[in-house]
Amino acid sequence: MSEHTRMLDAAKQPDAGQVAQWIGSQNSVRWTELTEFIQSRYPGVFETKWWFGGKKFGWSLRFKKSKSFCNLIPERGQFKVLLVFGGEEREKVEAVLPELASHVRDDYAKATTFHDGRWVSVVVDSKKVLVDVERLLLLKRTPKAGKSSAAKLLRKKGNAA
Repeated sequence: MSEHTRMLDAAKQPDAGQVAQWIGSQNSVRWTELTEFIQSRYPGVFETKWWFGGKKFGWSLRFKKSKSFCNLIPERGQFKVLLVFGGEEREKVEAVLPELASHVRDDYAKATTFHDGRWVSVVVDSKKVLVDVERLLLLKRTPKAGKSSAAKLLRKKGNAA
């Protein structure tokens, strides 16, 4: 791991206060905005729970239904979002890649594709990247509100600064 170490104590599931302290105040605001975005767009859809991925990967907050939607991974001084994109999802993502922040494009390009999809890990280090991640989540799964509402959200996200 780099200097951005993860929460590795299997005996201590993190709470909101510990995560906020671990990732820092600005990142904590973005973490909260992202979790609220997911909960408001997909009410009651995902099981949200802390998952320990072993001593190498540590704790992550997993949003999952039958398969993983995304994982939020707290690291010292930052946090990452892990997204897995299947074949159809990759086509949608690749269509909007030129509109995304440069490091989001780089993270996508460097990501490994496994049998279940392309595993993309993005450091959410700015409002622009947060908006990009929200847009990727909308591409990954249409919100319960319906496809026309999702299209409006995608247009808004695409026009956000």
